[in-house]
Amino acid sequence: MIQPCDIDALPRVATAACASPADFDAIVRAERPVVIKGLLEAWPALAAGRQGPAALNAYLKAMDAGAPAPVMEAPAATGGRFGYGADLREFAFSKRQAGIGETLDRIERLLGEPDAPFVAIQMLPLASHMPEFVRRNPSPLLPPQVMPRLWVGGAVRTQTHNDRDHNLAGVIAGRRRFVLFPPTQVANLYVGPLDNPPPLSLVDPEAPDLARFPRYRDAYAAAEVAWLEPGDALFVPKYWWHHVTSLAPYNAMVNWWWGDTGAGLERANDVFLTALLAFKDLPPGERAYWKAMFEAYVFAGDGEATAHIPDGLKGALGPMSPSFRANLARQLKMAFLKGGA
Repeated sequence: MIQPCDIDALPRVATAACASPADFDAIVRAERPVVIKGLLEAWPALAAGRQGPAALNAYLKAMDAGAPAPVMEAPAATGGRFGYGADLREFAFSKRQAGIGETLDRIERLLGEPDAPFVAIQMLPLASHMPEFVRRNPSPLLPPQVMPRLWVGGAVRTQTHNDRDHNLAGVIAGRRRFVLFPPTQVANLYVGPLDNPPPLSLVDPEAPDLARFPRYRDAYAAAEVAWLEPGDALFVPKYWWHHVTSLAPYNAMVNWWWGDTGAGLERANDVFLTALLAFKDLPPGERAYWKAMFEAYVFAGDGEATAHIPDGLKGALGPMSPSFRANLARQLKMAFLKGGA
């Protein structure tokens, strides 16, 4: 039974004025989505976008360095939904590499055509493919080593997913709507296979099948919505789930990803996969023990479980200096190597 959810009735994501880097640092530390109005107002790319698809396409093509772009395409029957195919093994869209200029021309030609496929350039690394764009349109908030990516296409809808990085996304043409869910809603979003990244929710927020996905009611109750006009940007903290809808026939966005700094034993996603390997098939009693250990020593954060231990004896349960972390990582690497031998 498919029942509609009124996305317009969702609480709006908080809005901030155009922020300084110091203000933005405080926003990032708060770990909540925030819309920053008019962040890209000074960009020449925004001025070109306001003149229409032909003007922005010409602006972009003039800076094309010639490398092929990542292009996604979905047939008209999908309604522009970039999600899974019927069996969850494949996606309902194709991926290929194609020239930037020819793809922009095709996107423009398809505007207004009946039964046209949905074509988009996505995740284009601007530093390598349009370095002049980066020089002319610098990030107002992030350091230059955080490189931007470009998204251009039709009225596509990207299924609910999350990122391992923080995300700052700014609109330069068209309009976008983000429906956001806190990271804790993962069990209520009916996420697909983790080994077919990015894992996507199976639920369509615009027409959720609540008979098939009843827990989605709880996810919807925790959701927020952000509407972005040209020049606006949205900060999405890492791990927040988001469903993205491009609302105009032609849309363009630039985003920056940063913050996934872990590596090896300190990369959270790799540790999660290791935890699945170590704990998932244990007997219930052992799983309960490790759940309690993680709750007490990893996630509680208040130090209550170790308050009775002198600071000098807490070891890995206390604050970790860089040298202690490095030594612990060496021990664990040796343990893994020994186990593999």
